[in-house]
Amino acid sequence: MLAKRILPCLDVKAGRVVKGVNFVDIKDAGDPVEMAKIYNDAGADELAFLDITATHEERNTIIDVVYRTAEQVFIPLTVGGGIQTLENVKALLRAGADKVSINSAAVRNPDFINRASDRFGNQCIVIAIDARRRNDPNNPGWDVYVRGGRENTGIDALQWAQEAEKRGAGELLVTSMDADGTQAGYDLELTRAIAQAVQIPIIASGGAGNCQHIYDVLTTGKAETALLASLLHYGQLSVAEIKNYLRDRQLPIRPIS
Repeated sequence: MLAKRILPCLDVKAGRVVKGVNFVDIKDAGDPVEMAKIYNDAGADELAFLDITATHEERNTIIDVVYRTAEQVFIPLTVGGGIQTLENVKALLRAGADKVSINSAAVRNPDFINRASDRFGNQCIVIAIDARRRNDPNNPGWDVYVRGGRENTGIDALQWAQEAEKRGAGELLVTSMDADGTQAGYDLELTRAIAQAVQIPIIASGGAGNCQHIYDVLTTGKAETALLASLLHYGQLSVAEIKNYLRDRQLPIRPIS
């Protein structure tokens, strides 16, 4: 079994790390460059930087913040938000990103996944899926949302995950909008369903409230990576505490150097 990964996520708005609940009620959590260095030194396996309002505000990701963040970290850095073109991808990789996370642009133009994967390699193309459970008992499942969770596309999340994989995605970042920021646990049904529908790794996002939740999503939820925000940003848990908990339960975890 490959080592499971712990991935702190910096949701950035106007140059500051923020965190909300169910994609709203946004609160300040700190400076992205300072926090990136802290997580790098704390033993995180990867780091995500998501410019959460770039698409809604119809602008590109804040390149200078990405550049300064990349200078401080020596672990893989995934950057997302406002990626619309191959030139956007190229600029972020040049600024120090190891991977790019694409959501809205890929849904609007699925061929974008093919072109990005062909040009830069599927190892650096992460397709982000923001999913919300449908309230229709006759049509259970999850819909895909775009524009920072503001727009329901009506696309089925499992079908979209499969299409993204076929088009060249190397990884899927699956966020449960229902669980986001609640600290009530990941949507295990969602992550497991998508993990069983594709062959590429799943990053699970939304809902971590304690170490047991993280263990559950990496086992029952079949995710390879647990993305965390609030728990770490506000000091409720440390990367070391999480890794020790998982290691004690026989999960393969990369050691903290």
